[in-house]
Amino acid sequence: MIRISQLKMGIDEPVEELPALIAKKLKIKETDIKDYKIFKESLDARKKNITFVYTVDVTLANEKTILSKKIPNVSITPNLKYKMPPKRTSPPNKRPIVIGFGPAGMFAALLLAQSGYQPIVFERGGTVDERISDINHFWKNGILNPESNIQFGEGGAGTFSDGKLTTRVKDLRGRKVLEELVDAGAPKEILYVGNPHIGTDLLRDVVINIREKIIDLGGEIHFNTRVDRFIIKDGQIRGVVTNHNGENQTFESDHVILAIGHSARDTFEMIYKHKIDIVAKPFAVGARIEHPQVLINQLQYKELANHPRLGSAEYRLTHQASNGRGVYTFCMCPGGFVVPASSEAGMVVTNGMSEHARRERNANSAILVQVQTEDFPSDHPLAGIEFQRELEAHAFTMGGSDYKAPAQLVGDFLANRPSVAIGKTQPTYAIGVKLTNLHALFPKEINDAMIEGISAFDQKLPGFAMNDAILTAVESRSSSPVRITRDAQTFQSTNLKGFYPAGEGAGFAGGIISSAIDGLRCAESLIERL
Repeated sequence: MIRISQLKMGIDEPVEELPALIAKKLKIKETDIKDYKIFKESLDARKKNITFVYTVDVTLANEKTILSKKIPNVSITPNLKYKMPPKRTSPPNKRPIVIGFGPAGMFAALLLAQSGYQPIVFERGGTVDERISDINHFWKNGILNPESNIQFGEGGAGTFSDGKLTTRVKDLRGRKVLEELVDAGAPKEILYVGNPHIGTDLLRDVVINIREKIIDLGGEIHFNTRVDRFIIKDGQIRGVVTNHNGENQTFESDHVILAIGHSARDTFEMIYKHKIDIVAKPFAVGARIEHPQVLINQLQYKELANHPRLGSAEYRLTHQASNGRGVYTFCMCPGGFVVPASSEAGMVVTNGMSEHARRERNANSAILVQVQTEDFPSDHPLAGIEFQRELEAHAFTMGGSDYKAPAQLVGDFLANRPSVAIGKTQPTYAIGVKLTNLHALFPKEINDAMIEGISAFDQKLPGFAMNDAILTAVESRSSSPVRITRDAQTFQSTNLKGFYPAGEGAGFAGGIISSAIDGLRCAESLIERL
C-alpha cells in the first residue's frame, strides 16, 4: 500500500472524483487502482478559493514500480496498527481496579479487558441514561445531584460536550482510540477529517457500547459507587473501600488505575490525607462567549459561508497579554449551547456542548486566562481547588443564588459597565442568566487580560468583539488544578506502588483523546508489571 499526500480538490469537486486525481498523480489508469481509503481530509480556508486537502492510502498491482519513480508526496504507507499486549488466558487472582469511567478510565478498562485481565471499574456517577435524567432535572428545576451531573457519570464530562477528538499529542495510541470509537458506533469520518468530533447525541450511544464490550470481555462496572478510601500497606496499594448507597465494601487489588477526572475534589482531598504525592498546578479560568453562528461562518468562509460541504465554522485563537498571561479560546462549540456544569451545591460552572449536526443558532467557546500557582490563596497542594471554589461560589451569588449564571454583553465588559438588556445574541444557558458586571467576579489581572485578548481576537476575526456577543461565567474546569505525581517510566505514583494516576484529573491530559491515550499507557504499564 502506498500513501499519497497533498491531493487538492476544489470545494465543488465531489470526493468521488478522488480516484481520477490519484490516477493523474501516479500517471496510471483508474482501473489500476485496486482500492483506496482516505487517511486524512483537511480544509484549507486561508485563501479565497477554499480547497480540501487529502492524504490517501492506495493499493495497486504495481506499487514497487510506482515507488521507484520517486514521485513527490508518494511513499510507503506507514504501519500505524496498535500492537496489543500479550493476552492472558485467565485473570490474575487480584483483578486490577479502575476508578472512574471517563475517557482515561474507559480506555484503560477496555485494554485490560481485551488483554484478559477482567478489570473491576468503579464510577461514582450513574449510567448515561441516569445522567440524562439527572442533568435535565437540574437544568429544569435547579436541583443538583452532586454524584450524577455534567462532570460525574458514565463517559465523564466528555459525554456531555461537543465530543471533540482533536489532540496535539502525537501517539499511535490515538489511532486505536479512534478505531475503537468507530467500532462502537461513531461515524467513520472521525478517522480522517481534520477536526473530528462526534457530538453529545451520538457519543452517548458510543459510550454505552464500549461499556457493553468491557462487560462481554469479563469486566465489571459498578455505577453509583464512590471510592472513599484506599487500603495501603508498606507503600503498596492493597485495595479500595467503596460506598454504594451508603453501604461500604472492600475490594482487594495490588494494581489500581485512578482516572477520576478534574472535578472529583473530595477524592483529591482523600489522596492528600493518604499522603500520596500531589502538587498544585496552573490552569485557566474565564467565561463562555456566544456569537451568532452565521457571523462565525461569514468571518471564516466569506461568500462560501452557506456552502453545504462546509457546515458550521470553528475558530481557535490565542494571545499573550501585556501582563504576561496567556489568553486563548478553548473547547469551541460550533452550533452548540452553553450548559450548566456544576458538581457542587451553591456553585455555578459553565461548559459548552453541541450535537453532531452543530445546527444550533449560536457558536460558543471558552475564553480562558492562565492562572499560576502564585495566584492561589496559599501554597497548599489543594489551593487551586480553593481558588476555583471561590470563583464558582461568587458566580452563584452574582447569578441570584439559584444556579442562574452571571452574564454580560461583550461591549459592556470591554467598557466595564453593567449590562441591563440582552442584545441580538440570545444566551443559551439552560437555567437562565442574570445580567451584571463580570469585572466584579474576576481579579483585575484576569479582567485586563480578557479585555486585551478579546480585542486581539477581534483583529483576527473582525466582529468577534461585537457589542451584542455575550459572556456567561464562570468557566473554571478546563483542566485539573492538581497533579498527582508519577514515575515517567512506570506511570505509578512516585510514592505508592501499584497506583497509576491517569488522565485529566491526575494532571496528565486535556481532552478526550489525550485522556484516552493516557489511560492506555497506564494500562500497558500495569499489564507489563503483571
